[in-house]
Amino acid sequence: METIVDGLHIKYEVEGQGEPVVVLQGWGTKLEVYQCVADCLSSRYQVIRLDLPGFGGSEEPGEGWAVEDYVEFLLHFLEPFGLSRVSFVGHSYGGRMVIRLASRETLPFTITKLVLIDSAGILPVKTAAQKRKIRRYKRLKRAAEWKLSKFLFGTMLEEWKSRQGSADYRAATPRMRECLVKAVNEDLTLLLPKVRQETLLIWGEKDTATPLSDGKLMEQLMPAAGLVVLQGAGHFSFLEQPYVFARVMKSFYGIE
Repeated sequence: METIVDGLHIKYEVEGQGEPVVVLQGWGTKLEVYQCVADCLSSRYQVIRLDLPGFGGSEEPGEGWAVEDYVEFLLHFLEPFGLSRVSFVGHSYGGRMVIRLASRETLPFTITKLVLIDSAGILPVKTAAQKRKIRRYKRLKRAAEWKLSKFLFGTMLEEWKSRQGSADYRAATPRMRECLVKAVNEDLTLLLPKVRQETLLIWGEKDTATPLSDGKLMEQLMPAAGLVVLQGAGHFSFLEQPYVFARVMKSFYGIE
């Protein structure tokens, strides 16, 4: 299905009937990746999945959005559904959105419960070597903007810039790179105590993108959170351990 929200063409899917559950995706993924989440819940709940602006089959935003901008977009997207009670499932980047949304003092609906899967949101502590690398990159980037540098080494500099950053950064368009930079530099730790809804944290034991230590810190700082660790799984723990994931989700949502 498709709709237009704030002038953007948005792809989404709705399955099942009952109290709604909104699934928010990880960075750069497509809503199809989360079919297993819908399969877990759609026998008893209405599961709403969407491609966020710039993800999957949805149009990019007109400028580089921060996480808060995506939250505002989500509220506009949900308006036509007329929700009164809703729960949210957020994976990775989607977890950032859930934390920001759930920590708000006022919302147009009641959030009944939350699931955060390998959620992003905690800013990692940089090592001395990483700090040196960042400083070196910034110096070289400034030098690359000099007109003489562009004239003499234009092609070489563009190739160098394209090799910098994470795989997600390199794969993103210039507009989405702006969004990603804003997200990864934002620390949501101070918001965690404000997330008071019943929360299930699901984490891959071997997650290197958002390490298990992040999940343990979230469990410690969120008043009503419990952590389940999927052994041997990484950042896409729900795909790597689908049977255990399904059992945990159905138990949390009261599905026989």
